[in-house]
Amino acid sequence: MKLNEMRTKSDAEIQGELLTLRKMQFSLRMQVATQQLNDNSQIGKARKDIARIKTLQREKVLAR
Repeated sequence: MKLNEMRTKSDAEIQGELLTLRKMQFSLRMQVATQQLNDNSQIGKARKDIARIKTLQREKVLAR
């Protein structure tokens, strides 16, 4: 997910995307615990996407 794409979305859409990513991160952690995850890089990608969204949210708060 690109940060430029996220900047065009509303606050509610961004919050929904964050919730989706956190659920995905939890699911990936459970797959690691049960040794069902084949591509471990997905965890890092999810973490970075969450960080991008949180950074964007903070930027919007500071811009007000």
